[in-house]
Amino acid sequence: MSLKSFASKIFAKKVAKKTSKWIDNPIDTQNRVFNEILQKAANTRFGQDHGFSEIHSHADFLQRVPIRDYEDLKMYVNQVVAGKEDILWPGKPLYFAKTSGTTSGAKYIPITKESIKHQVEASRNAILNYIHETGNSDFVDGKMIFLQGSPEMQEKNGIQLGRLSGISAHYVPNYLQKNRLPSWETNCIDDWETKVNAIVEETMNENLTVIAGIPSWVQMYFEKLNSKSGKKVGELFPNFQLFIYGGVNYEPYRAKFENLIGRKVDSIELFPASEGFFAYQDSQKEKGMLLLLNSGIFYEFVRADLFFEPNAKRITIAEVELHVNYVMIISTNAGLWAYNLGDTVQFISVNPFKIVVSGRIKHFISAFGEHVIAKEVEEAMQEAISQTGAQVNEFTVAPQIAPHKNELPYHEWLVEFEKEPSDEKKFIEALEASLQNQNSYYFDLIDGKILQTLKVTCIKKNGFQGYMKSIGKLGGQNKVPRLSNDRQVADALLEFKV
Repeated sequence: MSLKSFASKIFAKKVAKKTSKWIDNPIDTQNRVFNEILQKAANTRFGQDHGFSEIHSHADFLQRVPIRDYEDLKMYVNQVVAGKEDILWPGKPLYFAKTSGTTSGAKYIPITKESIKHQVEASRNAILNYIHETGNSDFVDGKMIFLQGSPEMQEKNGIQLGRLSGISAHYVPNYLQKNRLPSWETNCIDDWETKVNAIVEETMNENLTVIAGIPSWVQMYFEKLNSKSGKKVGELFPNFQLFIYGGVNYEPYRAKFENLIGRKVDSIELFPASEGFFAYQDSQKEKGMLLLLNSGIFYEFVRADLFFEPNAKRITIAEVELHVNYVMIISTNAGLWAYNLGDTVQFISVNPFKIVVSGRIKHFISAFGEHVIAKEVEEAMQEAISQTGAQVNEFTVAPQIAPHKNELPYHEWLVEFEKEPSDEKKFIEALEASLQNQNSYYFDLIDGKILQTLKVTCIKKNGFQGYMKSIGKLGGQNKVPRLSNDRQVADALLEFKV
């Protein structure tokens, strides 16, 4: 065992002990975070406008601070972007994470000195937790690759501007700098296909032990490695032990990944966003991610099925229930207040508080009142894959409201197969049965002959990549939504159907 490997185990034990303290006192921890961020922001423009100094309880907060999304908060963000201080948080943010908004155009999410510290700690602690649980630390001696956006920054009124993954690249600890790939020059390449080709050239002869990124784009990297070397990824990198991912559910990709790698490897799921780092997988034995209650973020939750109703109830972790679909609302030490992140989560444990990401509040199908969510279609796909041996590169689902020939409406699944199912009929039946079992509204619509059973449309190999390239969103943190309530994505993908 190397000195670095030995030291990582000691550090991991220390971090695990520190983490257990707030895990054992979740309500008190969240109350402390709530009071600290309110007190610190009391003299900001937002704090004065909303009477932060008069807020002494969550009930007071509910009365004074309504839920906002980015568009609602934009009048304050624009002042920060213009260079003004003490607007949402004391002083100026260190960075803006620039993201692509669907309704707001470019979004500028502030990242402060306090919030970036927690982002970096959460990434580090996810790996240290894995070391502490498994005892596996040999991988720290090998090379680690993080498929991410360019780390190059721009400046806007004295504030650095970039993509979150690029900002994070500036905070790789010194003891990992020599292990980190790709090179700075390669990481700065903007064109994704050019960048991945360069990464392949740079890494294929290295001792890679950890690979991280969004599964769909890591898959592209693996396929290029396989094509160039003629070897499985696990043969090319015999010491590859750990895959770290976030952004989408890994399960639909798992079989394809294991085929590309040639064996199973451990994985860690993360839940980071420009707005904060919210959770990470804390166990290789159990599903779900540990909600980070001690990271400068105060959480509220609203039932997703009631979210768009007037005066929908906002609750804290003290009141959440298991297996209920919640919209997650955050208030943070980056100056976001009762902010609708857009993600939906379900609690699978409240001791400790562990979540799974169930989708996006704007990404669902409810053309007929069925309210199908991402978690349901992903579980249905996993069931169909397990029953038929299929391997799926990518998929999305959309309603077909006005089919031809007086047919009943249906849900269309657009699927790019790496390996087609052994029995296509059985594959579709498995999708249908799983979705009906999970969603009683969908079952009733099928049973009542309002909808017909789903249909599958096959998309050509690399068709999803072709679609993303056609809209200028190939690579990086971009991803195709699992499902949509309209046909915008589906109709564009039909250009790539088999």
